[in-house]
Amino acid sequence: MFDANSGLVNRGGGVVVDTQPDLHHARRMIELFGLVRPSMPTRVINTNEDCDHMGGNQLFAGAEIIAHRTVPEAMRHAADPRALRELVERSERLLPRLPLQARHPGALACAQQLRQDFDFEGLEPLAPTTLFDERCVLDLEGTEVHLIHVGPCHRSGDTIVHVPCERVVFAGDVVFRGCTPLGWTGTFQRWQATLDLVLWLDPDVIVPGHGPVCGIEGAMEMKAYLDYVREESRRWFDHGLSAVEACGRIDLGPYGEWRSPARIYMNVERAYREFRHEPPDAPWDLASTFDAIYRVAKARGMEVEF
Repeated sequence: MFDANSGLVNRGGGVVVDTQPDLHHARRMIELFGLVRPSMPTRVINTNEDCDHMGGNQLFAGAEIIAHRTVPEAMRHAADPRALRELVERSERLLPRLPLQARHPGALACAQQLRQDFDFEGLEPLAPTTLFDERCVLDLEGTEVHLIHVGPCHRSGDTIVHVPCERVVFAGDVVFRGCTPLGWTGTFQRWQATLDLVLWLDPDVIVPGHGPVCGIEGAMEMKAYLDYVREESRRWFDHGLSAVEACGRIDLGPYGEWRSPARIYMNVERAYREFRHEPPDAPWDLASTFDAIYRVAKARGMEVEF
């Protein structure tokens, strides 16, 4: 869930794109970037408000941290390390774990996965210091870096970072590659329009929010996946099936090889919300959502992976 990508634009004072989910991974990122840039970058861009994109912000306390105007408020809920620590702690201690296992086995499985891969101790959310509305252009000693707000697709603060002279797009969570996407807010239509924008920019390289670096084929695969899931969701919605039941009927085809295939539940449920004319920013009950993903994985014999 939190295995997000980061990037470095090594021009001018340097710009880091996203800072990893926890301090261990953020320090490792800084160490790797130090192989090509000995000094700390002077700017950071957060492509959305999720913890996996801004967990290492505090290690860049002297830098200008840039994000869309919605991010500081949204990160109070989406990037709260206290909630993550509490969930992980409940999964570690026997007495709190037993009722969690009985009531919300998916939430417990998610917590155990997080505990294996990440450490949220010491995280202190550091909000962006520079906010923009629709677009922002940075000049790195002649190299322009374009920030384009495209949310909500996955999150309200979704931003893509375009470096035209290098033909590179840091797509944030607008593009997932080789792993099942999920969106917390927004609509299929807006996400598809954003992927069309990425294709129109015609980059040679796309750095997705999750998964390996790719070319425009990554955005095209995402478009095909979203189209397919929405069409299949419409079919089973019209047959009266619940979102979980629909997930048991949809043929995943090549998408079954992607990581975390059971996350299809969130995409089907998102389509169902649209069909029911519910607001795109309606909140998700996290425990119930993780439970549904867990049930889909178990029913289809998939690895439980969030």
